[in-house]
Amino acid sequence: MDRFSALKVFTRVVEANSFTRAADSLNMPNATISKTIQQLESHLGVCLLQRTTRRITVTPEGREYYEKALRILKDLEEIDASFKSVRNKPKGHLRIAIGGSTARDVLIPLLADFMTSYPEIRIDLAVADKPADLISSNIDCAVRGGSMDDSTLIARKIGEAALITCATPDYLRRYGIPATPDELQNGHRLISYLSPASGRAFPFRFEHNGIATEIKTQHHLGINESNAHIAAGEAGLGIVQTFTYSVRNELASGALVEILSKWRPASYPFHLIYAQSRHVPPRLRVFIEWLAEAFPAAVKA
Repeated sequence: MDRFSALKVFTRVVEANSFTRAADSLNMPNATISKTIQQLESHLGVCLLQRTTRRITVTPEGREYYEKALRILKDLEEIDASFKSVRNKPKGHLRIAIGGSTARDVLIPLLADFMTSYPEIRIDLAVADKPADLISSNIDCAVRGGSMDDSTLIARKIGEAALITCATPDYLRRYGIPATPDELQNGHRLISYLSPASGRAFPFRFEHNGIATEIKTQHHLGINESNAHIAAGEAGLGIVQTFTYSVRNELASGALVEILSKWRPASYPFHLIYAQSRHVPPRLRVFIEWLAEAFPAAVKA
């Protein structure tokens, strides 16, 4: 049994919580994955995983072995990286999770610069508004907006984006221009962004003279994907509140018009998150530093 390969297989099965997903990510047959786990358990003389036809459960011994195995693999990766020639640029596979409109309007337009600087880094973008589980999905890092509550992850703030409330000129001709946020509750059609995780509508947020308020009214249309949410506003279906970077061109052309500008809410923070580790791979380290520098200008109102 190749002990190093067995460690990689076991940690991937635990992270993916599936023999099949682990096999796919390692490009190995399912039978090889299963045989490797059996050999490892036989070698150790303990049961690492409880398997049924429907699920995998990590035993207490398996959890302890996973944590120690993960540290060994991380240390080996860092040792390999530290002994490479300083002339070699970071290389390898970088997996990044990011929301739809942020990918379209911020990261993708910037990527040519990064990929030119680091041509040996191969990138996979996992684009979805629903937050990805970094460990089980084998994601290196994720760009997320809002407050970060998960203490098991490292969150580096990379910037803030302005929020804007807007509608098409045709909509405003038909329904009128609201003078205050309270008027949104009187006959206006609101397009709410629905949380991809919970399905609940995010309230329309406003701030005036240092006082923050929220409008929690029944929406006319709710959408749980950011690009579609913006598209609905551009189609004149109602009033949207979104990031200025996502409607910059439409505002410049007059296709969308800002309303309630005196009540713009506070800027929305964005973070780059990644798993805690003593050793951050060079490919991830350079991406973190690059995005932290590039992001603020890309989302500037």
